[in-house]
Amino acid sequence: MGSPLTLVTGAPGWLGTRLVHVLTHGLPDVPALAAPDPERRIRCLVAPGAPGETLTALAPGVELVPGDIRDAASVRALFRDAEGATVFHLCGIIHPRRIRDLYAINVDGTRHVLAAAAAAGARRVIAVSSNSPAGCNPRPDHLFDENAPDHPYMHYGESKRQMEALVREASERLETVILRPCWFYGPGQPLRQTRFFTVIKEGRAPIVGGGEARRSMSYVDNTCQALLLAERSARAPGQLYWVADRRAYSMNEIVDTVERLLEQEFKTPVAHRRLRVPGLVSTAAGVADRLLQAVGLYQQEIHVLSEMNKTIACSVARAERELGYDPRIELEEGMRRSLRWCLEQGVVI
Repeated sequence: MGSPLTLVTGAPGWLGTRLVHVLTHGLPDVPALAAPDPERRIRCLVAPGAPGETLTALAPGVELVPGDIRDAASVRALFRDAEGATVFHLCGIIHPRRIRDLYAINVDGTRHVLAAAAAAGARRVIAVSSNSPAGCNPRPDHLFDENAPDHPYMHYGESKRQMEALVREASERLETVILRPCWFYGPGQPLRQTRFFTVIKEGRAPIVGGGEARRSMSYVDNTCQALLLAERSARAPGQLYWVADRRAYSMNEIVDTVERLLEQEFKTPVAHRRLRVPGLVSTAAGVADRLLQAVGLYQQEIHVLSEMNKTIACSVARAERELGYDPRIELEEGMRRSLRWCLEQGVVI
């Protein structure tokens, strides 16, 4: 099943670019999605100055519409003649320069997309949210599911909570689906992910409070699988789904896996050291992060450190049951593909 037109926001960002690749080339790991729809037309909203040639190299027939998600007129241009279209709303910001950017992009941008989709008569909007509206798990053994109450983690979580509220409200006018992927990883990753590989190689990987806090992670092609399934599922409209690898991983397991792959499969020397950090340091970073955000400022390293002693883990059972979600790429194979991509692209690890 394919829509006459597919609209994508958030390309050429990481997930958006990967989705365009999957829409054009299929998803070989999932037999039912291995072949792309040859009739699908793809149109992307591309921010001024963004490298649109990345998308045209992947999909020569893709249509690029220049515009800013914060500008309602730009978004309306994306929806020209879009009756019956599927909309993959992936545009969002995680690490802003200023706190107000979170609300301008994640909330106001979503409002513009939903209004334009309703006016154009689009068929379905699949909106990508985050784990952050749920916050952090109350216990190390706890898993979030779709019934978990919202407890947003700082302003990013609150912006995504408000985004989700807008999508739910729009379900009276549109078919809407919300997906909550977790920590992304995989080919096409941004520089901050490659730096993570570098600190592991150099023996500077921070292990906070023993390293046993667990994190659900979202291998990028597993996430794209969920997006495609949300497009075609009759059960999906009006629903929210957690999307991640099938199990959560401790930071110790994540670092051990990357270290082993670098050394044994990619013949890259590693330092075999860890930067041991007391859990109180992460707690202190959380205090500093809240103080900075209270005055509208954001510092990425402090924010990331503030989360590293916390478990953020979910169950994907509902997505498996209702969408047929089958996240086949687990940590070792996902990290293998990520590392291979970095080396093939000449990205220095």
